[in-house]
Amino acid sequence: MNHKTSWTGGGMSRRKFLATAAVAPLIVKAEVLGLGGATPPSERIILGGIGIGRRGRHDLQWMIAEKDVQFVATCDAWRERRESVKQVVDKYYGNTNCAMYRDIREFLAARSDIDAVLITTGDRWHALASVMAMRAGKDVYSEKPSSMTIAEGQAVVQTAQRFGRIYQTGTQRLSEANFVATNELLRLGRLGKVHTVRAHISGGNAVLNRDWLAPEPEPVRDEVDWDEWLGPCPWRPFNNRYIQGGWRGQYDFHTSCIGEWGAHTFAQCQVALGLGETSAVSYTPVEKPSGDGMVTKFANGVEMVLQQGGWHGSCGVRYEGTEGWVACADGYSRPEVSHPALLADYAKLVQDYAARTGRALNHVRNFFDCVKSRQQTVANPVMMHRSMSTVHAANISMWLNRKMTFDTVKEEFVGDAEANRLRSRAMRAPWQI
Repeated sequence: MNHKTSWTGGGMSRRKFLATAAVAPLIVKAEVLGLGGATPPSERIILGGIGIGRRGRHDLQWMIAEKDVQFVATCDAWRERRESVKQVVDKYYGNTNCAMYRDIREFLAARSDIDAVLITTGDRWHALASVMAMRAGKDVYSEKPSSMTIAEGQAVVQTAQRFGRIYQTGTQRLSEANFVATNELLRLGRLGKVHTVRAHISGGNAVLNRDWLAPEPEPVRDEVDWDEWLGPCPWRPFNNRYIQGGWRGQYDFHTSCIGEWGAHTFAQCQVALGLGETSAVSYTPVEKPSGDGMVTKFANGVEMVLQQGGWHGSCGVRYEGTEGWVACADGYSRPEVSHPALLADYAKLVQDYAARTGRALNHVRNFFDCVKSRQQTVANPVMMHRSMSTVHAANISMWLNRKMTFDTVKEEFVGDAEANRLRSRAMRAPWQI
């Protein structure tokens, strides 16, 4: 409202205005009132995005399809991606309203109207952007892997608790029917005493490259803000391959092949075992630089084996007990089991889970429901941090090539100062938690 407006100015008295308003028809769009199936503005979740690339575009289209969500602004250090997101959003809404920001600090400070943010940067920015957003009063949906170090995961948990924010990490298989049914078989004891779980890790190596790519001319800042793109990572010269996905496999940027899919599969295994609030305690490295075959062990004696093969699909898990086994991966029409009776009531398993937990079998819907209810998400910050701590500890064991014991209460390696130093990394100013 313009505070200079006067009821007695401009040739119309307050009395005349009220008399006119009393007989004039009040025209309000149906969508404003929430008619015709539309969500009224007071009930909409206002959403923004940070670092939305290829995976982020999938999440974005998934989210804006929700009727109570309105996407209003995107932030990215890379102009091409800012403009690409704006084009998608404006086309969807039939307007030109999606705002663009290059600097995350400006974005968070300027947009007090935004309730929640979608963060789909590369690994290096996930935790820092989440912490910055939650400090600014935003709820967060962050793609995985959601931390680069154990210390970063701790910071996400502490920030969510201190500022009362809702957080969901993008381990969407925790909300998919096939994986839900797989986990329920274990939880209900149908596999007997579970002794081994197997977690799929992606192709590539756990031992990462520390060499820089060859320097190339740095773009103008508005094209690619290289300082902001690097964020908390050590400075290095620009090379276009980094921003095109070549950051993968680099120590400064990536959580390795273990984190790439292990962020999903470790979370699956730990939640199924009822260990979502702890981490593995024992880590035994293998000679393969990939980490394929590495054995980790939880305090209850269950072993989790890291495997690059064994499923006909990605991000697979397999649970083995004294009474049978179950396995699932992307693309399975149903989980595979040691005997059909285990899944005779597949639909009921899924329905009972939904009824017991009250969770939608839709990962982004679970997030938005929790934004409204303020209940914890299925992939909440503690679960994220504890499963990612298992990822980080497995990586550290591979990097140092020795067996390690992790104290899950103190969150430190027992008697190993070198390993403990790797629980955190220096963050380059000003991009620090």
